[in-house]
Amino acid sequence: MSAFTERRQGPDRRSEPRGGRRPGDLPGLTPLVLVVEEDARARQLCEAILAKLHFAVAPADTLEKASVIMSSLQPDVIVANETFVERLRAQAPRDPGGAPVPIVPLSSRNADPLVMIEDIRVAIRAARAARA
Repeated sequence: MSAFTERRQGPDRRSEPRGGRRPGDLPGLTPLVLVVEEDARARQLCEAILAKLHFAVAPADTLEKASVIMSSLQPDVIVANETFVERLRAQAPRDPGGAPVPIVPLSSRNADPLVMIEDIRVAIRAARAARA
């Protein structure tokens, strides 16, 4: 029987928290989208579409859960049911430059997935341009 040798090529990171964005992440890679929607079917559909397009998704079904996620994960954009938008704007975190995190309301206008994706991309680009 052969002896097992350690193959790790860096510090042991097993005890570090995982998931979400880390300070060393490069901007522009896998934007984190917080999806706030009460309707489970609509939330799961939105999550599936975004995940298929390589967005990182954090789903929430209540404002309380959304608040916890916003404080810990720092999303790049928030996609929310129209009924939550105003309350989320009051609670939305600010990016390091002081600008609020953009919020894209889910409405009949962006019920088409392609329109919703384009709205999210426009919001992310506008937020990045404002930081620069």
